[in-house]
Amino acid sequence: MEFQSTRVASLRNHVQHQVATGQFKGVAWCLEHRGKVVEQGMAGYQDAQSEQPLNKDTLYRLYSMTKPIVSVYCLQLIEQGLLQLDDTISRWLPAFAGQRVLGADGSLQACQRAITIEDLLTHRAGLSYDFLPGCPVADQYRAAALAADGSRSLQDLSAALASMPLAHQPGTRWYYSYATDVLASILEKVSGKPLSACLQDALFEPLGMSETGFQLSEENHHRLAQMFGQRELGEAPAAAADENKVPSNQLRAMNVDASYPSTDPDFARGGIGLYSTVDDYRQFMSVLMHGKASSGELILSRPMLDCLWQNRLTQQQMPITIGTKAYPGYGWGLVGRVMADTSASMRLTGIGEGGWAGAACTYFWVDRANEFSGIVMAQYLGSEVTLGPDIQALAYGTLA
Repeated sequence: MEFQSTRVASLRNHVQHQVATGQFKGVAWCLEHRGKVVEQGMAGYQDAQSEQPLNKDTLYRLYSMTKPIVSVYCLQLIEQGLLQLDDTISRWLPAFAGQRVLGADGSLQACQRAITIEDLLTHRAGLSYDFLPGCPVADQYRAAALAADGSRSLQDLSAALASMPLAHQPGTRWYYSYATDVLASILEKVSGKPLSACLQDALFEPLGMSETGFQLSEENHHRLAQMFGQRELGEAPAAAADENKVPSNQLRAMNVDASYPSTDPDFARGGIGLYSTVDDYRQFMSVLMHGKASSGELILSRPMLDCLWQNRLTQQQMPITIGTKAYPGYGWGLVGRVMADTSASMRLTGIGEGGWAGAACTYFWVDRANEFSGIVMAQYLGSEVTLGPDIQALAYGTLA
């Protein structure tokens, strides 16, 4: 496929409209095709109060776009022979050996099998998330302030999860969850280093990601994009969205320091927590595209790269669904979503396209077959507007 630059006006107009109508205060985007940037732009503000515009060095809270980075580090350890996909996690976290599953009637049932590393990578461990509606286990998470308390250490978070029941039997269902946080606590034990040091040595340094990390220095705080939103991290939606209502956001400024600290030297998570720029995260995306850093250094072998892009969900476990929101056509690999059935997709995409997103409207995709990738950055929690997927669809409309 060839990129048609004459067709990017629709994408730009869409973003400008989202900002002009008050859905977002600032949006940045970048598209790459065959290793070259073919489109990039920014609209709106980094700081609305001072009317400071977005710029190339603006920093964003990645939220769940942290997960693919942590997952790739896990795959590196597998390549080194330090882990296997079928390893049971109780080998490193004994407290998970005695977990039980909370039944629909409130009874506790024994696990039919142990949780494995693959279960954690594919969100089939039976864990849950605070914000998932109608989930009794999520209610327990909220009561324990798992998402709200960013001061809790990664190991303490893992221990708290082990002390609570599972929402589902391991391996039976794709259920978005704290799985990557539990995985990260195992990675610390396997490597013998804090997660931040692991990622710095194995990924950020070789990839030249000097702007990415779990903390911000005092001199970089002014570069952080302002956060807006309609609900706190971990807070369940108030009610199901009206299908007949046009999706709309309210620009309410939010302080998320308690759940997403920027100066705590001990803060690290597997599922959220990283700060980064558009250009820095693009360096990581090159690993998912080619397995290599821009310098040519091999980060993941070709066999591992091919392996991570395979959909591992059964037909019964598809499509992936978060709460009531389904993602038609998408399965899940070892790092993120994978488009497995374009006949079911509701937006333009390509077979094998994949990536992930963050709670505050960060989003990326990588399409190896078409050598096409893109990234979108905004900062809005609980958005009703599907910014990233909409921009992705408009981006695919530029290919001929």
